[in-house]
Amino acid sequence: MNISNRQGITDTNDEGLRRYVHDHLKVFVKFTSSNCDICELLAPAFAKFADDAEFEDILFMRLDSDQNPVAKKMMADKIAPFFVAYCQGRVLTCDTLTSEPQVRAMLEMLRHYQPQAA
Repeated sequence: MNISNRQGITDTNDEGLRRYVHDHLKVFVKFTSSNCDICELLAPAFAKFADDAEFEDILFMRLDSDQNPVAKKMMADKIAPFFVAYCQGRVLTCDTLTSEPQVRAMLEMLRHYQPQAA
């Protein structure tokens, strides 16, 4: 399944993403692409947030959209870095983000979101 975990971030593929978003209540995913300067610029902030106790209830994932067919298709009309916040296996919000404050704002929204009882 090609999954690894560094700095509180789980690197995954299409299959792993499907599994993790259903196995964890809240998941925050960064879709990256090769030669994406903004992806590289946001990497330290993404790692910082992943290691922050404030967001310990959120699973942080990273997926290379160039290497995964489902992600590549989803990203066909989007620009990396593309972030998706999942809650209870469903997309809560998603957008192309280009700054650390934008990433934090999406994370804060996910952190404070109150899921519906099953």
